[in-house]
Amino acid sequence: MTPERAFFEQDPVRLAPLLLGAVLSYAAPDGEVAIRLSELEAYRGVGEDPGSHAFRGRTPRNAVMFGEPGHLYAYFSYGMHVCLNIVARRAGTSAGVLMRGATVVRGLELARHRRSGVADRDLARGPGRLSRALGVPLDAGGSDLLAPPFSLQVLEAPLHHAHGPRTGVSGDGGGAAYPWRFWLPGDEGVSPYRRHRLAAE
Repeated sequence: MTPERAFFEQDPVRLAPLLLGAVLSYAAPDGEVAIRLSELEAYRGVGEDPGSHAFRGRTPRNAVMFGEPGHLYAYFSYGMHVCLNIVARRAGTSAGVLMRGATVVRGLELARHRRSGVADRDLARGPGRLSRALGVPLDAGGSDLLAPPFSLQVLEAPLHHAHGPRTGVSGDGGGAAYPWRFWLPGDEGVSPYRRHRLAAE
């Protein structure tokens, strides 16, 4: 089903599991690809979550996180990967859900072309791979995920899922106190867990 805007106006820790199994599509100039989300990470906002880009307040980079929920927060990671997030909570409160892993369900040939030489299970298995398979550029940040060229369909009931520490997050935000990575056990779109060497215990 297509969610209402109010669906996203909740704590990202509650929202993330509800997005597992959702299908997100993007119609780029060269064609459309759709993915089924199998792994997500929740991030709260200012002063609440040391792993969040918004922990220390609003900046030009994270401004979209403070905007209307259901929009896309995109950022560049390690100078090479575009990572895609869904803005959560009410406007002004800064929260989001990172899309970490997925399986391509439509536009497989186009996704293969964009990710030439990799196995199908790896087309969208990891946040940078996910954005490349979809063809979503950095400048799509701020887009409404409920309007073209995007489409988002969520399930009516949550799927059985697992949760644990977030991947690759240093400091307190990557420790056991923040078990806000959610995934579908056994799904081939789930990326390998990698603990940051500086993550808290």
